[in-house]
Amino acid sequence: MSGKWLELMRDIAPGATRVAVLRDPTLPAGIAQFAVLESAAPSLGMKLSSISGRDPPEIEGAVMEFARASNGGLIVLGSAVTVLHRDLIIALAARHALPAVYPGTYFVSAGGLISYSADSTDPHRRAAGYVDRILKGDKPANLLPVQNPVKYELAVNPKTAKGARPQNSR
Repeated sequence: MSGKWLELMRDIAPGATRVAVLRDPTLPAGIAQFAVLESAAPSLGMKLSSISGRDPPEIEGAVMEFARASNGGLIVLGSAVTVLHRDLIIALAARHALPAVYPGTYFVSAGGLISYSADSTDPHRRAAGYVDRILKGDKPANLLPVQNPVKYELAVNPKTAKGARPQNSR
């Protein structure tokens, strides 16, 4: 999914050559996601910067520093920190005219530009199939306990998109 976020960035901001990846530095998953993004970035003509923050002053400072140069975009990785501070992150992206790709539709509902994520309701629907199989006699140990998502959601906030300025230069 991380590579898809970079592709979306290229699509929504063709002039973006620098992309900041906002992540919680304490999460191992963020390290792996950043590595995937980093390997995909050169083929799309983008240079990545990892920015992190655990509280509003850190987040604000990191985004402001990144936004000083032109042709930038922002990818926000999912974490408790980014969800907790999503209103601030969305406001910073708007204030600094940074096109931003978010990890879930709840960012778009709060005013963010675009998100691409696994459908959050599909796993619950598929869980019913597991329950049905168990009730029909299948042993839980024989069932696959983990499955990859099969449905994804692309969400765009039309109001934010209408107000977005092209990110070519400042």
